[in-house]
Amino acid sequence: MIRAVCKLFALLLVLVPAAAHAEGAALDHRAVAARIVTEGNALVAAYDAAKGGDTADGFSDLYFGVFEDTGLEADIGAADPSAKTEIESQFAAVIGLANANAPKDKVETAWRKLEGSVVEVADKRAEASGAGWIGAFLQSLLILLREGFEAMLVVTALVAYLKRAGAEDKVRVVWQAVVLALIASGLTAWALNTLVNLSGAGQEAVEGATMLVAAAVLAYVSHWLFARREAQRWQGYIKDQVSKALSGGQLFSLGFAAFLSVYREGAETVLFYQALMGSAAEHGTAIAAGFAAALVALGAVYWIMRRASMKLPLGPFFAGTAVLLYALAVMFAGNGMLELQEARLISTTPIAGMPSVPAIGLFPTLESVAAQAVLLTALVPFVGIWAIRRRRAAS
Repeated sequence: MIRAVCKLFALLLVLVPAAAHAEGAALDHRAVAARIVTEGNALVAAYDAAKGGDTADGFSDLYFGVFEDTGLEADIGAADPSAKTEIESQFAAVIGLANANAPKDKVETAWRKLEGSVVEVADKRAEASGAGWIGAFLQSLLILLREGFEAMLVVTALVAYLKRAGAEDKVRVVWQAVVLALIASGLTAWALNTLVNLSGAGQEAVEGATMLVAAAVLAYVSHWLFARREAQRWQGYIKDQVSKALSGGQLFSLGFAAFLSVYREGAETVLFYQALMGSAAEHGTAIAAGFAAALVALGAVYWIMRRASMKLPLGPFFAGTAVLLYALAVMFAGNGMLELQEARLISTTPIAGMPSVPAIGLFPTLESVAAQAVLLTALVPFVGIWAIRRRRAAS
């Protein structure tokens, strides 16, 4: 099955040039950044707190019509996803303040922060774009390592769980979900570029909804695993109920969790490779070599993680797996809310002075923090019950 997955990843790479945009001109990072600065300055200069919605619309058009449409967003995302997400968060902050009819000085302060980020990152990308064969190889390698590792964490945890539960024959469900997710990723990226021509806001909405659903499913699976973390209880569960339990809703949930985790990473990976092919088309062999090297590295990491997970005591293994999946659920919730804010399907209420930490999906908006807080708050009763049981067992 692993070979089939590798072939599917290779298929996605083949789809990238076919799905690429037809424009032949190379991306001029600094020119796009200058355009964003010019139009952004004009919007802020004309800002009227009584008509903040007009400025919000202008910055939304600037995001989708310039930052995204020119390919600058995808190019930055392929090289530095954290920088891309940070800029997206800053766009959302400016739009949120304008929509709330905030004072002009607050809107301008948020814009200056965004302006500085765009110029800085565009300069870095312009300097890196001439890095040649080695640069294209490393960027290709890092794209798949970065995007694939997160999905691999979920898949590895689920496969190891099934094996340790004595349900090795059910592992195929996880791998089938992975294959389906890879196919869906390639088809989604292709369709968005060639068939549907979905608006930028529409794409953000799809990504946001996928992340939120993934967060809910991973939180459910995490809770289910944590409830069976105690070795003695788990051994009894294996003997009496595992086959029955894994033939119903739980098995579907495991497969669905694997599908969503791979799908959200796979579609983004295709788009990042599309951007890389557009900016370094003359280094196709370097891109292919980097892609292949990343596959080998991910395979090696998967093998090591699976071997290590099989040797851990049952209690720590299931508890650790549950914590990992729940942490990913919290991160997905924050990122999903940001995507919906970019699509302007939900409001954006900036929190002054709060740091942005894209690596854990933490962004300085009330809506994003609230989504993560809901998941974290839901842990309180389970932790309390666990602590009570521990005290009783010790007494």
